[in-house]
This record gives sequence, C-alpha cells and structure tokens, in this order.
Amino acid sequence: MTARLVVSLSGISARTLDACADLSAELERRRVPLSLLFAPRAGGREVADWIRRRRAAGDALLLHGFDHVAPPRARLVPLGRRAEFATLPAHEAGLRLTAAVLALGRAGLRTDSFAPPRWLVSPGTLVALRRMGFALCADLTGVRDLHAGATHRGRILGFGDRAESWWCYALVLGAGRQARRGGLIRLAADAGDLARPGPRQAILDAVDIALHHGARSVTYPQLLGSPLARAA
Repeated sequence: MTARLVVSLSGISARTLDACADLSAELERRRVPLSLLFAPRAGGREVADWIRRRRAAGDALLLHGFDHVAPPRARLVPLGRRAEFATLPAHEAGLRLTAAVLALGRAGLRTDSFAPPRWLVSPGTLVALRRMGFALCADLTGVRDLHAGATHRGRILGFGDRAESWWCYALVLGAGRQARRGGLIRLAADAGDLARPGPRQAILDAVDIALHHGARSVTYPQLLGSPLARAA
C-alpha cells in the first residue's frame, strides 16, 4: 500500500507570513502541497491574499477555529487555552463555527474542511460541523469524513510545545517508519516554530524521507475528494 503524506501549516498570521512563504517555497520545489490551517481572526488582507495565491498553486484551506480561546470550563482541565473546540457542546460549537465562517467569508475565503486548535474536537463540535455542511474534520488521531462517517486513521507528527533536538529526530524517524509501512503520514508545522533552524529542518527532512520511501503527497481535502475545500 502506498503511503500518503499530508503536511499542514498552522499559526499563519501577518507576523509569521515570511516563514510561511519560506516553507511553502521549499515544499513547492518538492511538489508537496500544503494544507493551510487558518483562524480568520489571526490575519488581515495581506494574509488572505497570500492564502488565495497558495490555493491557486494547489494548496488547500482548512478552517482552524475562530479565536483559539477555550471556554472557561475547558481551562479546568490540562488542555491549554488554545484548545477552543475540545469541550464545547453542539450549540456553542455551532455559534463559534458560524462566527468563524462569517469572518472567513469577509476575507473572501471559504472551505468545507476543519481542523480544531490543538487537534482536539468534542463530540458536540462534530455534530455542529455536520449540521453546517462541513465535509471533513482532521483531529488528533485521524481524518473524519463527516458525510460518509469513515475515518482515515493516522496520528499527528509535530512538535506541540516540545521542539528539542531529540523531538526533531523523533519526528523524522516517525515519518520514515510510517512511510515504509504504507500508512498515512500527517506532518504538522507551526509557523511559530519555523524561525528556529531545528524544527524547520526537521519538517523538511521528514518530508524528504517520506518521499524517498515512495509516499504520495496530498492535501487533507484530497483524501476525501472534497471539491469545495480545494477551490480557490
């Protein structure tokens, strides 16, 4: 079975746009598309214009929450303030999703794909996503087809709050191991980490080793064949 490689980029903002463009250029040379995880309150016109250009070049867009602020009750458990959709019931998730979709629309963007902040999603959020017509949700353990009810299994390979040299090494080893097994390789880059040479190089090395073992690079929407999420 041929392995599939998905590379996502979060933390996209005006402040990190240069680092985002640098990674995008490196991956374009390797013919690897990016799945862009974007929270509409994080960027202005310049960021939206860049995302449109990247979509025209073959990258995909996923809604990445609204403002990354978790509700007060979520902060009582060790999920972090940015785990915005980790504990929400369906009604509250629907309100936040509606606000996020409207903000995305004002930037001239739209998508039917969702990736929750911190990759953590509550059952209520999944209900709200289906009600609003979203096609997929990429969470910590897999990529959910919200229409068919199927899940493409594959855990995230990324740094989180750990970007030490040993974690970079583990990321590259994990990508190579999954590529040899023919699994789904999900590399998650955060723009805030790309200013440091270690994490930036680890992402590129992980991509290179996956391609070396024959992995086929796709975006999250291409896993499901979602036409809207690929549209410019």
